[in-house]
This record gives sequence, C-alpha cells and structure tokens, in this order.
Amino acid sequence: MNLVSWNVNGIRACVKKGFLDYFQRVDADVFCLQETKLQDGQISLDLKGYHQYWNYAIRKGYSGTAVFTKKKPLSVAYGMNGDSEPEGRIITCEFDSFYLVNVYTPNSKRDLSRIGERLEWEDALREYLLKLDKEKPVVLCGDLNVAHAEIDLKNDKSNRGNSGFTDEEREKMTILLREGFVDSFRHVHPKREDAFSWWSYMDHVRERNIGWRIDYFIVSSRISPMIKEAQIHSEILGSDHCPVYLELE
Repeated sequence: MNLVSWNVNGIRACVKKGFLDYFQRVDADVFCLQETKLQDGQISLDLKGYHQYWNYAIRKGYSGTAVFTKKKPLSVAYGMNGDSEPEGRIITCEFDSFYLVNVYTPNSKRDLSRIGERLEWEDALREYLLKLDKEKPVVLCGDLNVAHAEIDLKNDKSNRGNSGFTDEEREKMTILLREGFVDSFRHVHPKREDAFSWWSYMDHVRERNIGWRIDYFIVSSRISPMIKEAQIHSEILGSDHCPVYLELE
C-alpha cells in the first residue's frame, strides 16, 4: 500500500503546475492534501477510481484538507471527536486495519502570537490519536508545521525559537513519538541530512536546498515493521512544499 501527502498551497494553482501529472504517475492508494484553499464547488477533479473527501475552511481561500482513496473507507470523520472545525484541518478515514488521519497543523505565526492555541491543538490531537490507537493502528500524515530535530532543517542555530522550531513545538512532537508513534522517514533514514519538504519562496532558496522537513507520515509503533519505504519527492514542484511518500507492506 502506498500513500502520498502533499501541502499543495492552493489546489487550483497546483493543478495548473502539473499536479495531475504527478498524481497519475505516483498512482497512490491514498493521496492526502493540505491547504486546498477553496470552498465546495470551486474545483472538479476527475480522478477515476478514487473516492474524494474534502474538509473546507469557512474562511475563503484558507486552509482545507482532502483525501483521495481507491478503497472506500468504512467511515469518514471531520475534526476531532466530532467537534466543529471551522478551519478544515482534519479528515479521519477508517479502513479495515487502520485509521488514516490527514492533518494541517496550525502555524504559530512569525510573532508566535498563536503558539498558545497551537500547543493546545497538539495536546488535543495527541489525545485523539491515542484514542484511535486503542481501536486500530493509526497513520498520521500532513503538514505538521514543526521541524522536530536539528537535522530536519538547514539552519538550525539561526532558527532556534522561530515558529516551527520552538522548544515547545518540538517537545510536543517528542511526546507524541514517546507515547507510541514512529516518524516513518527517520525510521528508514535515521541520519539522512538535507532532506526537506518545504522551502521559502525567497530567491533561490529551493535551488540551494535551504529548507525544513515539516511534512510527515507518523505511524503507530506496532506497525512500524510494515514500513517498506519512506521518501520525500523534492523534485516535484507546484507548491512551496513537496510530496512525501510512504509504502507499507
């Protein structure tokens, strides 16, 4: 089973930049999007063989997630624990042997004005994942808006304390992993450097690979032996993020 997650930073713009070519080529069993940035009815994607599930933000042109899956889920939920979710950040699909949770984590903002809300989100998400994990293993994917370790961004010293690399945000990821989850990419590539999934739009930053790894597949530790491959498709353009890929036995 192969899965792809991609923060497309606007699916309508990404479609114009080759999204469908990549989508057809990778032929994923499950394909997850973050930052779709549209409302219901603003796009129609002809994805033959896929069931489509969208979670739209109330605010126009903001946030939003989607899941495209070849196999129809047993159930689909939006938000956490049945809560209303105005920013369209979570879709959970239940399959026979696992839960898929597609997430776009709130950014703390450059001035960290949203970090309190962000840390509360992290706690709530962890409790939600642990609740699901009691029933079935979990595959969490998406833009989690944190570089967990120094190896996960280019300039760790100069970015220490910045949004996405604060001690508090990193510690929340550490706690999640400690409580029974595995970062699939680091499971397969524990020491690989310069492996990033997001780059600033500043001039030549991507060309020089000055980036951050903030897009993840995180799985319940008991299914980590099923991880066959974890990749970052950094050659794929169309967004300031690139797709990340997971193959499970």
